[in-house]
Amino acid sequence: QVRMVESGGGLVQAGGSLRLSCAYSGRTFSSYAMGWFRQAPGKAREFVAAITWGDGSTLYAVSVKGRFTISRDNAKNTGYLQKNSLKPDDTAVYYCAARPTMQTIEYVYWGWGQGTQITVSS
Repeated sequence: QVRMVESGGGLVQAGGSLRLSCAYSGRTFSSYAMGWFRQAPGKAREFVAAITWGDGSTLYAVSVKGRFTISRDNAKNTGYLQKNSLKPDDTAVYYCAARPTMQTIEYVYWGWGQGTQITVSS
């Protein structure tokens, strides 16, 4: 059974940076693609970024491309989301999840963690 645990959230000023971590447990981490999603207050959960398990190909939402970087360390069973040039609009609960191949649709992912809150002050 796949389980993800997010960490690294907090309060940051606009323009600042944070790195989120996603610790994985269950079947072989390197067999899964990993996705990051976020949910702002009163809004639906939305895709942020994803990375494949094999060649490390990545995909980003337009709103974060160039500012966020997704990566993974299969040896540590951990994924990361480096967030730079943060904006107040990035305020949300951030979640990670897994699936066999990279997708942007949330309902095809599994192993959702509890999320970690990011608050960006202006």
